[in-house]
Amino acid sequence: MTDPIVPQILIVDDARDIREPLGQYLRKQGFRTRLAAHAAEAREILAEAGIHLVVLDIMMPGEDGLSLCRWLVAHNGPPVLLLTAMADETDRIVGLELGADDYLVKPFNPRELLARVRAILRRTPPEAAAPPSGRRNFAGWTHDPDALKLLHNDGQDVELTTAENRLLGIFLDQPRTVLSRATLLDLTAGREAKAYDRAIDNQISRLRRKIEADPKAPQILVTEWGGGYRLVADVTEVE
Repeated sequence: MTDPIVPQILIVDDARDIREPLGQYLRKQGFRTRLAAHAAEAREILAEAGIHLVVLDIMMPGEDGLSLCRWLVAHNGPPVLLLTAMADETDRIVGLELGADDYLVKPFNPRELLARVRAILRRTPPEAAAPPSGRRNFAGWTHDPDALKLLHNDGQDVELTTAENRLLGIFLDQPRTVLSRATLLDLTAGREAKAYDRAIDNQISRLRRKIEADPKAPQILVTEWGGGYRLVADVTEVE
C-alpha cells in the first residue's frame, strides 16, 4: 500500500506579509508548501517540484500573475487560484478566461482560501500532478529514495530506514523552509503531535548522525528554536 500523496501548494506573491503567513497556515492544515516572491522564482520551483496547485497574486513587479497564469495553462500546469485586489474586476475576468480555476479578492479570510483550495483539489486529485524525479543532490549528498540510500561525493554509502527516507524527502521537497514538529509528524505519520511526542526529534537525531560532519553542531539540518527544523541546502534534481 503506497502512502497518500500530500498536496504541495506553490504560493506566489511579492508581499512577504501575505506569502509567509499563508504558507504557514496551509502547512498547519496538512499541506506542503513552496513560496515564491515573483514569477521567475515560481518558474524555477515548478521545474523541479511536484506542485499540485498555485496560489497566484495578479499584481506583481516584473512578470505579472496573468502572464504566469497564461503560461501555466499553455503548458498544462497545475490549477491556479488567483489573488486579486478589490478593484481589479477586469483582471479577475481575464484570469478566468485564461483558464484560472478560481479567484479570491484581497483581503481574504484564510479559511475561505482553504475551502477554495480544497474544492479545487477535489476536482483535480493530487495523483494527477507529476512528481519530481526521485534522485536529488544536496550538501554533497545524493538521495536515492527508491534504494533508501545516500551517496556522498567522497564515495560514502549510507543506508536509510523507511522513516528516515520519508523524513528526508519531506525536507528536500521544501529546502530552507522551517517545518514544525506538528507538520513533520503529520506528513510522516499522518497524526497530530502531542505535547510529549518526541518521535520527530528522535528521527532528526538519527538522520543527523548520517548526514552531518558533526551531529552535535548540525550545519545541514538545523534547529529553529520555537519553530521546528530547516534544511539549509540547495536541492537539485539528478538528471
